[in-house]
Amino acid sequence: YKPAAGYDLVLSSDMLVESVHFPKGQYGENTAQKALRVNLSDLAAKGAEPKGYLLSIAWPKNLTNETLKLAGSDFAEGLRKVQEEFSLTLFGGDTVRTDGPMVVNLTVIGIVPAGEMVTRSGAKPGDEIWVTGTIGDAYLGLQSVLQSDGFEASTDEWVQAYHRPTPRLKFAKPLRRFATSSIDISDGLLSDAGHIARASSCGLQIDIYKVPLSTASSGWVGCDLERLKTLVTAGDDYELLFTACPKDSSRLVDYAEKAGLQLTKIGICERGKGVTPLGSNGQRIEFSETGYNHFLK
Repeated sequence: YKPAAGYDLVLSSDMLVESVHFPKGQYGENTAQKALRVNLSDLAAKGAEPKGYLLSIAWPKNLTNETLKLAGSDFAEGLRKVQEEFSLTLFGGDTVRTDGPMVVNLTVIGIVPAGEMVTRSGAKPGDEIWVTGTIGDAYLGLQSVLQSDGFEASTDEWVQAYHRPTPRLKFAKPLRRFATSSIDISDGLLSDAGHIARASSCGLQIDIYKVPLSTASSGWVGCDLERLKTLVTAGDDYELLFTACPKDSSRLVDYAEKAGLQLTKIGICERGKGVTPLGSNGQRIEFSETGYNHFLK
């Protein structure tokens, strides 16, 4: 794919592995939709517009031909729905069989006006920290899907957030215009904030009690600090976490309202290093883990 003059090419690549990124045996539409949507979320964080994608799949050899046929048809239907919703084209890819679990590898290709891609490295002391949507619903959705203890009665909102995250592509233009840095939240809000802190060589102070929760998730948390800490580190949210100059806050809010998107200010950038999670009275909150790490699990 060659972009038109005046545009830069932007790529987002991701790999989903059975029993790691999606429950064992879920080979159909939900997995297909999520695989595409999480990559689109990464493009949104860069301020990009998606155009198409490459897809490679390794199907488990232990599936019978009939099961593979049904799963493949369901998977293709999930891809079709996302393609139609976001005007995507499948450019190509590969399909193989494997002795191991199912593996889905996707590379989404997009464009951004030349020189306008939003990176992780532009945050400055004094910038405000913002997040779109709500945090934690996907984690609770996963627990519901897995029927973990206490999650037999789940909400559709949680399950939807887990299976079909909404890439914030409608916010790409204001992000390019106002954001000094940006990332989508995949491994946990605090963990991904750390990526901005490192790339930008500054510190991020985040008030964890300002992190936006849905009504259902807020009800689950109640007054339990440990539950709140779980939600701000669990990941799989695929919301945008970004920084911006305070003088642009009102315009950011206006754009978000026009897009029907919830936008919440949760902290500020400062001189220093790393992420400092704060409580409601300004005290530091200690975390044993800040997010998901594939190499520590």
